[in-house]
Amino acid sequence: MKGERIVEAKKIKTPLTREQAKELRAGDQVLINGVIYTGRDAAHKRMIETLDRGEDLPFDVQDAVIYYVGPCPAKPGQVIGSAGPTTSGRMDAYAPTLIVKGLTGMIGKGLRTSAVIEAMKEHGSVYFAAIGGAGALMARTIKESEVIAYDDLGTEAIRRLIVEDFPAIVVIDSQGNNLYEQGKEAYRKK
Repeated sequence: MKGERIVEAKKIKTPLTREQAKELRAGDQVLINGVIYTGRDAAHKRMIETLDRGEDLPFDVQDAVIYYVGPCPAKPGQVIGSAGPTTSGRMDAYAPTLIVKGLTGMIGKGLRTSAVIEAMKEHGSVYFAAIGGAGALMARTIKESEVIAYDDLGTEAIRRLIVEDFPAIVVIDSQGNNLYEQGKEAYRKK
């Protein structure tokens, strides 16, 4: 349509270094390729407890991306079941610690606290939004899935996923630009 701008998604590959993360801007559409990890609040709580005991995390968070998801069980012939994003605020108490440890990307939905955003700005991390309500479609981009820790948590276990062209939008970039805030502001001006 005339006047509409077609935006090409940026392909990014994990591991996501801080230098790569700093090049992303709020509003960028991305297609993520490579390894990402899953983890929800129960897994995050355990990871922080693990660090508090002076033990190693179940995976190296340096330059890693975590997807806040508790996927449904896979049906026969599927790699994974429906895999839509979980509300990110549930992880806000734990996220700053993982960002300090080297985490560069988080994928979820919803707002983040100022403590998370400040940690992102200080350490160069980004927050991606995945499409809520489209878990079955998101699952199609997941090519491999393996539980690597906390199997007893069931759907909340930590998984290592290999994804191809996993669609997401940079909502908060490493400079603290926040698409949620920018969107509200743009709406107010109309």
